[in-house]
Amino acid sequence: MNPQRIRGTTPNLIAAARQLRQNLTPAEKMVWDALKSRQLNGLKFRSQHPIESFVVDFYCPQHRFVIELDGAVHDQQGEYDAARTEKLNHLGYRVIRFDNRDVMSDLGRVLQQIVNAIEP
Repeated sequence: MNPQRIRGTTPNLIAAARQLRQNLTPAEKMVWDALKSRQLNGLKFRSQHPIESFVVDFYCPQHRFVIELDGAVHDQQGEYDAARTEKLNHLGYRVIRFDNRDVMSDLGRVLQQIVNAIEP
């Protein structure tokens, strides 16, 4: 991978993204299994993709669309998540967030919300 083509990333961030891809949470794995290989409406997604100083959970480059999954740790970092979303929006990315519980209990609804957000 050429680190120059991903805006604002560093070799350490790219290495961290690779490590995160190897250790997906159960909710991330469920979503990734449904997104990979263009399974969702033919849309191309990347898992654990570096953007600037962040690693986003899933990214659709065609639509500059980011999907973030929030586990229990996010209950204590709401301000950080909001600032991160605001920064990504400022850079031209659209962000949608889901709670891990929603993914685990109704993946079909989550996937439909993703499609609706990307292709209204």
